[in-house]
Amino acid sequence: MYACIRKQCKKTPLKNGFSRFAKRNNRRVRKIRMELWQLKQMQGLPLEVKIQKTNQRIIEFYEHFNGMVYVSHSGGKDSTLLYYLVKKIYPDVPGVFVNTGNEYPELVRFMREQSDIVWLKPKIKIKQVFEKYGFPVGSKKKAYDVHKLRHQNLTPKYRNYLLNGDERGKAGCIGKIGKLLVEAPFDTHSICCDIIKKNPLKKYHKETGRVPITGERCAESKTRQDAYLAHGCNAYNANIPKCTPLAFWTDQDVLHYYHLYKTEMCSLYGKIIKGNGGIYELTGLPRLGCVSCMMGVHLQKLPNRFQILELTHPKLHRHCMVYLGIEQVLQYINVPYQCYDKKYYGVKCKGGEQLKMII
Repeated sequence: MYACIRKQCKKTPLKNGFSRFAKRNNRRVRKIRMELWQLKQMQGLPLEVKIQKTNQRIIEFYEHFNGMVYVSHSGGKDSTLLYYLVKKIYPDVPGVFVNTGNEYPELVRFMREQSDIVWLKPKIKIKQVFEKYGFPVGSKKKAYDVHKLRHQNLTPKYRNYLLNGDERGKAGCIGKIGKLLVEAPFDTHSICCDIIKKNPLKKYHKETGRVPITGERCAESKTRQDAYLAHGCNAYNANIPKCTPLAFWTDQDVLHYYHLYKTEMCSLYGKIIKGNGGIYELTGLPRLGCVSCMMGVHLQKLPNRFQILELTHPKLHRHCMVYLGIEQVLQYINVPYQCYDKKYYGVKCKGGEQLKMII
């Protein structure tokens, strides 16, 4: 089956005049620029068509780099699905997992059960990152902008732009949460992900020459959407070339695939149920990742991730609050982090019952 796919995509030309298969030489591949409507069109395709297109992107990327690729495997549902798809076509491709020491224990156990996984570790621990650079709060852009306002010598015009916007609007300013963090007794920064996760992968790339295939999707952030619109699934022209064959998949596509093919994923997600209107839902946690990450927590509906963490992993919750110092940050930005917070739930037992129903 997959041999037929490889033959087919070698013969199929793109409308802009170059082959779907990138040339296997040192010449640069022409840059792609897509429109938003084209992305919406791709996201509306049936699942079976998306699987076929994803397989084509994987084959193109694999052939372009003569098999010197790897799957960036975080243990989440997206990268797990991608790992299964890649392994079906190319069983020789390894998965690479960065054990930051900041994951759920169930996720670490799940990764130990996976075959052909290369384990990496960061040079420094997450606590050292927080102490040296600051806490990840708000969004990546806002955390970095707050860091610049606190520590860099900015021009008055640029400082005013970050604080209040300009004549075009307030799209680039740090907002209410950012203004609050500028005066905080602690530092903020967005660099923790680069140090803890990306740097070990960059080192692996330099040592092995392998380039990554990742499970990033446009539905997760505007940054990833813009990257897809600029380069498509296969970014051959990037400093480190990257393949994102699931970029046009939606959340429902991912859950539909797991439900249809009975693929195994981390137990923290719970089970997949089909709710009203045929919408697939998870009975467990909606997202996994670094346990101590506070990005976007101020926008989450209650109970937020730290309230749920206290109920499911009380020791890990205390580790984050006390040892890593997250408690002071959440208190400062007025975000609840205890599942029995009377301010939000009234009666103590009532709050616990609500959380147990959600979990």
